[in-house]
Amino acid sequence: MEACKPVLNTGLRGVTIASTKVSDVDGAKGKLIYRGYLVKDLAGKATFEEVVHLLLFERLPDQGELAAIRRQIADQRAIPAAILTAMQGMPKDALPMDVLQATVPMLANYDPDIRNFDIDSAGRMAIRLIAKFPTIVAAWDRIRNGKAPIDPDPALSQAANLLHMLSGEAPDDELTGFMDAALVLHAEHSFNASTFAAREVASTKAHMYAAVAAGVGSLSGPLHGGANTRVMQMLLAIGDVDKVDDYIANILDTGGVIMGLGHAVYQVDDPRAHILAPMSLALGQRSGDTRWYDLSKALEVKGKAAFKQRKGKDIFVNVDFYSASLYYYMGIAVDLFTPIFAISRIAGWCAHVIEEQFGGAEAKPTLYRPESDYIGDYCGPDECAFVPLNERKPE
Repeated sequence: MEACKPVLNTGLRGVTIASTKVSDVDGAKGKLIYRGYLVKDLAGKATFEEVVHLLLFERLPDQGELAAIRRQIADQRAIPAAILTAMQGMPKDALPMDVLQATVPMLANYDPDIRNFDIDSAGRMAIRLIAKFPTIVAAWDRIRNGKAPIDPDPALSQAANLLHMLSGEAPDDELTGFMDAALVLHAEHSFNASTFAAREVASTKAHMYAAVAAGVGSLSGPLHGGANTRVMQMLLAIGDVDKVDDYIANILDTGGVIMGLGHAVYQVDDPRAHILAPMSLALGQRSGDTRWYDLSKALEVKGKAAFKQRKGKDIFVNVDFYSASLYYYMGIAVDLFTPIFAISRIAGWCAHVIEEQFGGAEAKPTLYRPESDYIGDYCGPDECAFVPLNERKPE
């Protein structure tokens, strides 16, 4: 009997490549689970620091453990002066995600655990990275705008400190709470593209910083973390609810995509979108201008209806759809939306790197090494004959 050949060009959709205890996505039921907990039960109830502890150490912390991890994160937020100097020398129009990715390997040079390969060292490296990501992003935003970076405040939570370093002002409880919930919602999402990139690098036994740098690079793509920026650019381009119908018709007529609608996994609405939407509305009402929320809602409702009518099937809203207007209401620059995503997702990346290197090794080979099907047909059925350079003729 002829051996079964693998199905090719799937983008790994539907292909199970490893086991994990970190999280689960049930696309049919619209459930996202962090180590047994529904994300809808964590957002707004557990702080980002609690979720970091859950992801890294497999349980929600008690009061003493929470105080300890808060202190550890606060103590590690500062970045070396040499890295700040290097950032100040970068072109002011450099993409924020490129700056973030460039600084991650630089941080490795200052980590005392970088030559250690054990789970405790990996945990300490994870805490340092989680702590420093907001400092890097906020520092770059101020540097590129000709302002001095603001030192992190150890008295503030991760969410409040991020907003403080970006704006120079201490955020109020509502703003902090919304940012904290957004960080919780984006902290982890199973084997998405950036997490798989980080795990693939980690499978070579590369250190935490190398794996995380790969995750940052993957997240920067417009089909992954960059989608939230494109959602806001879409909203800004439309500008008014009255223009939504024409925009949708044009997109569907030309075979385009309504950013924020559709997902590779969910067959129902992304559960995170329904938590973010009312936050966007609340900040719109607070600012006296609900235009961006109203525009998002109209796009969702009318876009779903038009897609159903044209294509005969349903399409669903994803997390990027409402995180865009939420961050915009917070006064965050549009090109920082994806770095904010990274500030959250770093927790999940680190948890997966630790699992890849120190947990579940019996479930898969140490090194990811997929196969490919070579389809080159350059010289017919035979290999090409090498022609010396001086004998090659222009084609």
